[in-house]
Order: sequence, then structure tokens, then C-alpha cells
Amino acid sequence: MPRSPDRRRWLALTGATTASWLLAPPAWAQPAAWPGKPVRIVVPFAAGGTTDILARALAPELQRAFGGVQPFVIDNKPGAGGNTGAAEVAKAAPDGHTLVMGTVGTHAINPGLYPRMPYDHVKDFVPVTLVAGVPNVLVMNPASAERYKIGSVADLIGALKAHPGRLNMASSGNGTSIHLAGELFKSMTGTFMVHIPYRGSGPALIDLMGGAMDLMFDNLPSAMPHIRSGRLKALAVTSAVRSGALPELPTVEEAGGPALKGFEASSWFGLLAPAGTPIDIVNRLQQETAKALAAAAMKERLLAQGAVPSGITSADFAKLIAAETAKWARVVKVSGAKVD
Repeated sequence: MPRSPDRRRWLALTGATTASWLLAPPAWAQPAAWPGKPVRIVVPFAAGGTTDILARALAPELQRAFGGVQPFVIDNKPGAGGNTGAAEVAKAAPDGHTLVMGTVGTHAINPGLYPRMPYDHVKDFVPVTLVAGVPNVLVMNPASAERYKIGSVADLIGALKAHPGRLNMASSGNGTSIHLAGELFKSMTGTFMVHIPYRGSGPALIDLMGGAMDLMFDNLPSAMPHIRSGRLKALAVTSAVRSGALPELPTVEEAGGPALKGFEASSWFGLLAPAGTPIDIVNRLQQETAKALAAAAMKERLLAQGAVPSGITSADFAKLIAAETAKWARVVKVSGAKVD
């Protein structure tokens, strides 16, 4: 029996509708809005250090920037000079819900220092953005400084040569810039201090102020409040130029004389995600982080602590990591630094 024109039109319409339904992915297969759950920022050091300070300053700003529904939470995972926490993020799902506040240690120094690494610092991550750069600062326990009559970098060199091995040097862990700054200082001055690694600046500073440690090349933001309170005695900053936060404090090169010409050992901190994280998420994180860091209140807050905010693109951060990896590999070789 011949089909009527209306029936043919109805069949064509229902056939087209069925075909479009078959071709279209189901609703549950559509990419979910990001973030769809809390975003975890892993800090690979103990609470209280500069890595932790910067992450905790940034997290609420990112939470607000992305609607305020899902929290950005800090998860401290210290150990192995930052390698423990960084390795956990390297193995995390690349969905944008796990990030790491990487450092010059985890993503430039450690690859040249540790014989075996639990992650590939380039292949296992996608850089998001550099958050801030900071100088380190050479600080002493005031009682130790008085005991050994140390009021300057030159005095410290003299005391170390007169009492080799008597003074101990705390660090936030093997492979950190805090550790390598001390190793470079020892190498350039021909002196010796006993290195005692901790699981972050926080616990190291507690022992330094308590008198169990003599000195430390700490990141400036975590040391700053204790310098201002008088609980630590600052001798010099490790950057190539003086810090705007403590302009009266000389650089190690300025204060150390010819033996320390060219001395420079600054730190940096930045967000990275597991390799394979969608580029649109990476770009959104970079853009919102840059906006947060450029805001007047945040910028003033970080500069007052001795940190210089950044916010550069993912590509530029990748270039920085490559350059810093090469630089610190040379420092490790020259200084003879080893994992304790």
C-alpha cells in the first residue's frame, strides 16, 4: 500500500531525530563543569614555611575567582626534600582537582641532587604559573651569634674557620634552596658546618629559635616575622641585589668580600598540575592566579614579606624551570652537595 506524503514526512522526521539522538553523547558523558569538587593544593613541606605561606595566601583568592562553591584546600605532604608531595601529584588524576605548589627544590634542584627521583619533573607535570620569587636570608640564633661573636658575614666566616664543625646549619630539607645556599656558602668560603635537614622551614625555625640550631639560610617570608621580633639575627640576603623588604640588610656577596663574589641563591614557588591536565583548566588557573597576584592588597602583602609576585604564562614558567634546572645542576656539582 503506498505511503501518504504525511506518513513519509513523519518517518523522515522521526528517523532524523533518532539518528541525532544516537550520534549525540548522553548527558552524563558531557565534560563536567570545573571545579566539580574541592581542589587540593599539595604543599610538599610542613606548615609554617614559605611554600605553605604562599599557598594559603593564594587558595582563598582562587576559591573566590572560581565561584566560591568548591574550596581550594591546602594539603601538607612533607618528606624527601619535597619529593614525597610532588610525587603524589605526579600520579594524581589529571582533572584539575590536584595541584602542587612546586619549588626551586622540587622542580630544579632535586633532579640534579638525588640519584633516583620518584617523578620526572618535566614529563610528569604541566606548569601553571610562577607564584613568587624570594631571596633567602642568612639568619642566626641570637645567643649563638653572641657566643661566637658574630655580627656580620665576615665574622661568621672567621668563626667557622676557627671552629670547624662546631656550628650547625638547619634547612627545610635536602635539595631545597635553603640547603643549597648553605652548601654553596661552605664551598666558596672553604668552611664546614654540620647540615641538619628538617621536613620544612616551620620545624627548622622552631629549633633555630630554641637554640638547638645555630644558623639557617631561610626563605625571607618565613623568617621575616622572627627577624622583626628579634628572635632571629639577620646577617645578609642571598639574592644578587638587596631586598626591598629589608633594604638595610646587605647581600651575602656585599658582606662576604672577594670569597663570595657572585654568590646568589634565591628561591621560587609556582603551581603545577599533573601532565595531561586539560589546557583550558591550566590557562584559567594561570589567568586567575595572575589577577590575584596583581591585586593591590595581595601584592603589598607579599612584597612586605619579601616575596615578589609573578603570574607568568605556563610557557614562560616552563622556560624558567629549564633554565633553573641547568643552573642548579652546576651549583650541586661545584658545591659538592649531597643528600644527608
